Amino acid sequence: MTVRRRWLLGLVGATTAAAGVAHYAGVPAVPAFVLAAAALAGLAWVVSFATEQVGERFGPAATGVLQSTLGNLPEFFVVLFALSQGEVIVAQFSLIGSIFANALLVLGAVIVVGATTSADGYMRFHARLPNDTATLLLLASFIIVLVGLSHGTHDTASAHIETISAIAAALLLSVYAVWVVAYVRSGSAAERESSGERRAAPGTSLATSIALLAAAGVGAAFVSDWFIAALRPTIDALGVSDEFAGLVIVAIAGNAVENTTGVVLAAKQQSDLAISVVKNSVAQIAAFLYPALVLVSLLFAHHLTFGIPLLYVGALFLTAISIWQITTDGTASAFEGWALVATYGVLAVFTLYE
Repeated sequence: MTVRRRWLLGLVGATTAAAGVAHYAGVPAVPAFVLAAAALAGLAWVVSFATEQVGERFGPAATGVLQSTLGNLPEFFVVLFALSQGEVIVAQFSLIGSIFANALLVLGAVIVVGATTSADGYMRFHARLPNDTATLLLLASFIIVLVGLSHGTHDTASAHIETISAIAAALLLSVYAVWVVAYVRSGSAAERESSGERRAAPGTSLATSIALLAAAGVGAAFVSDWFIAALRPTIDALGVSDEFAGLVIVAIAGNAVENTTGVVLAAKQQSDLAISVVKNSVAQIAAFLYPALVLVSLLFAHHLTFGIPLLYVGALFLTAISIWQITTDGTASAFEGWALVATYGVLAVFTLYE
């Protein structure tokens, strides 16, 4: 491990300790919130680094699944603690915000960087892997949109939205389980057939990488609690809506792995892995994290459902179609990346006026 990485790990540890001190010492909400958000981002980087080291031993498909799964740990804990404190709107919007942030903002930034740093101005990647994740995302979006439409139009079935959401969540998780096995297998086969990207030798041992992942996961659980504890006072102090806090602030902070890792990989011209990490995260939030939290929320007094506002129902469906259209041919231009980023900006503006 290089001196620079050791220094960064030390900085993450110091930031996490400072966030803990701020929480238990009663520091004012806004600075405590900022420290907790910085600690979450730092721990996300640790997860990113360690997963990349583990992933150097596998192909883009397996690495993408691993990194996006572990990278969603902070988001999982953040939503869990938000639900435990009755912040249902923040929890719900942080999940759909994570889908929008990764599918529009992060994927758009990855495409912009990947295209502008390539020789011909186009980011190129194997189409099979992103197409598989797009299919899963379309399926998950269809189910969420269907439940959201029922809730938004107040039809007869909407009176049973919690039961319908729980059943839909269980079905989504079963489909995800089938998909993930086939996805990893097809990705490994595609890599064996053809791969233009060189795989670098891991910089740390497997044992060290796993230890870092475990430590970062435990740290994320604690920091998420501190993050949520400072969230409500911070929302009140800044005067922003719960929707904006969930869709923008919490979603971006909770998905810091994809916010940085995908862009860094794209800059290194590791296009397959960059696209795989980001699109895996989008699909996993929609088909794994969201439904899993719907079921887990049944243990709390406040339940999470798929009953999202109609505006975001439409936005979710259009987002799924957009990223399928942009990535289906295995190439993407900077223009397409900027279009995704701009779309996210418009959605963020809407939440300011909710």
